[in-house]
Amino acid sequence: MSSLRLPNVSVVVPVHNGGESFRKCLSSLISFASQAEIIVVADGDTDQSYRLAEEAGFRVLRIPVSGGPAKARNLGAKSAQGDILFFVDADVTIASDTLEQVVALFHNKPDLAAAIGSYDDMPGAPNFLSQYKNLFHHYTHQTGATEASTFWGACGAIRRDIFLKLGGFNENYRYPSVEDIELGYRLKQAGYRIELCKTLQVKHLKCWKPVNLLRAEFFYRALPWTELIWRNRQFVNDLNLKTSSRASLLLAYGFLAALLGTFFWTGAVAIAFLLALIFLSINFPVYRFFQQKRGLWFAYRTIFWHWLYFLYGGLAFAIGTVRYYWFSRHSTLKPKLLEISES
Repeated sequence: MSSLRLPNVSVVVPVHNGGESFRKCLSSLISFASQAEIIVVADGDTDQSYRLAEEAGFRVLRIPVSGGPAKARNLGAKSAQGDILFFVDADVTIASDTLEQVVALFHNKPDLAAAIGSYDDMPGAPNFLSQYKNLFHHYTHQTGATEASTFWGACGAIRRDIFLKLGGFNENYRYPSVEDIELGYRLKQAGYRIELCKTLQVKHLKCWKPVNLLRAEFFYRALPWTELIWRNRQFVNDLNLKTSSRASLLLAYGFLAALLGTFFWTGAVAIAFLLALIFLSINFPVYRFFQQKRGLWFAYRTIFWHWLYFLYGGLAFAIGTVRYYWFSRHSTLKPKLLEISES
């Protein structure tokens, strides 16, 4: 057993109109993190979320006008007293052993700079799309490399001195986006270790509907992530960027092209069928995971959304690539980050 003292943990929660999910988040913190410093940063909320945190007895910092979770987390981090900053989103709940795992990780591994976890396999929202999306995220992290290549703001811990040394999150991201991934890239470039702890899990309560899912996935994640990848040349074979995912993207577009080709050539049917078989074969492990968790009918229903995921991801990658090289050639111009409301 290491003779190093146990690190102190400060939990930082940014919130903007958290609603019922935030109530549940606070309740889990009261139950399982009462021994830690808890800082809630109300990011321009208009639904009195900050009052809920005050009533719970937590330290509350307020930003009059919403500046995004990056700014809110940075403000909380600067005022925190703990050795370890543990960032938690306002729409997740922690488990009874979450904080203990964070403390143990950094106590037993002095060389560890940061750690991330995953969503659990019991999402809070019962509708199909929420179950699919959150289970897919769980699967992606549970099958990822332990030596992580990025950071994650929904359930991520980092040594406070390293966080401040690197300047925290990039506040140019004024909406929930890839500010956590960008921080992870800077951590790795600086030579720091990030670990994916697969037993460190939180429950995601967000209810996904088709419109808000596609908007978030395309504009908030895929587009800015593409430009970030090109800027940092981070084509790491892990998580959403695995070789199997890249192959699936090509197969998804090949299948779409073959389907369209059937209007002009009947032989395209056989090509479409073959590409579909290869696509299903490559992704069989994820469909088997869905079947094990929610049954065969649920797994069948995920196929369309999984295929669509690669289609809009590929489209975003193409657009983001063009944007990146356009602004690279016209260096006097700067790409404007998309500022789109989550409502």
